[in-house]
Amino acid sequence: MGLGARITFTDLCFKQGSVIDDSYGNKKAALTHYLKQKKVDSKDLYKSNAVSFVKEILAYKFPDESPSDKVAEDALQYLFEFENDIPFPPPKSPKFTFIDLFAGIGGFRLALQNLGGKCVFTSEWDVPAKKTYEANFGEAPFGDITQEDTKKYIPNKFDVLCAGFPCQAFSIAGRRGGFEDTRGTLFFDVAEVIKRHQPKAFFLENVKGLRGHDRGKTLATILNVLREDLNYFVPEPQIINAKNFGVPQNRERIFIVGFRKDLEINSFQYPDKLDLIPTINSIIEEKEVSVKYYLSTQYLKTLRAHRKRHEKKGNGFGFEIIPNDRVANAVVCGGMGRERNLIYDHRLTNFVPITHIKGEVNREGIRKMTPREWARLQGYPDNFRIVVADAQAYKQFGNSVAVPAIQATANQLLQRLKVV
Repeated sequence: MGLGARITFTDLCFKQGSVIDDSYGNKKAALTHYLKQKKVDSKDLYKSNAVSFVKEILAYKFPDESPSDKVAEDALQYLFEFENDIPFPPPKSPKFTFIDLFAGIGGFRLALQNLGGKCVFTSEWDVPAKKTYEANFGEAPFGDITQEDTKKYIPNKFDVLCAGFPCQAFSIAGRRGGFEDTRGTLFFDVAEVIKRHQPKAFFLENVKGLRGHDRGKTLATILNVLREDLNYFVPEPQIINAKNFGVPQNRERIFIVGFRKDLEINSFQYPDKLDLIPTINSIIEEKEVSVKYYLSTQYLKTLRAHRKRHEKKGNGFGFEIIPNDRVANAVVCGGMGRERNLIYDHRLTNFVPITHIKGEVNREGIRKMTPREWARLQGYPDNFRIVVADAQAYKQFGNSVAVPAIQATANQLLQRLKVV
């Protein structure tokens, strides 16, 4: 049996020493992207890198043999035939292509795949998020999008660019602000990719506060760059609340869409709200959850004292227990994201703590939501794999987009492109 026949998909996880850097990460990303791009134009972009990386894997696994390019190409064929067990494979007959920047754990990808899209490039720098992304989609994201070594892997042609970029201030030199004024920010890298590749459309997501950030200058500069410098039709951005699209979470985010002007698309309608707003009851775990999610009596005492101090100062800051027939507050990173979304659940039968706590487990039925419940609040299906520890899972879902809101808006965008 040749070397190629003795390589498995798990061999892709080998380490060079003890550090996996962006160079390694991009090589692995090129290989996993290549394996998923069998029938799209971007496949050849990744082939040489995939062959090179497989040679490294074979040399690492079989140090006494010298693998050639042909052996590496043969190994790729075995990997093609390997059925990677992933819950969200790409569509076999895609209707359109898109790229996923600042991908997180794949909220944009999940939404656009549901609409028939093929993701041909994805980028994310956070290592635990990349682990979750790969476990669910079978592709390792490329690394830091600010680096040219990452940008060079972006295919020349794709239909839609998706990006949930961070909110950052600009140093605006001109009165209106333009492309160069955004240099050094992550929006600049998004704009640069749009400028280079001229996709038919883009879909950007950001926090609600972007609208008033730096007294409105930040958003004004972004819109000026997209409309004037990059020559896209960009309708007025809209604040979209996740609770209006099928999940019980009061999560407001600003959505910005745009269309290349030569397509002569000059109107766009954001999606209508659904008639029914679900409640927390719809996302509660079906069975009794671990005692580790229940608060201790001492912790509850601390939270109540903390809120009382703020109330005396006239602040509304503090923990909150949400009735099950209500809608959750926005899930966010950090402890307060969990403490502002406590719930009552009286199903606990074993009050013996499994973690080190002060005091006893409370008998009021007060607990944190579980990571799976946060996943449901963001619209992720139950077969979405949570492969990291709870602290990371809360962070990842808190940073994610709300999938149903993204999907409803993307559907409107794709209808204007006449691909769905």
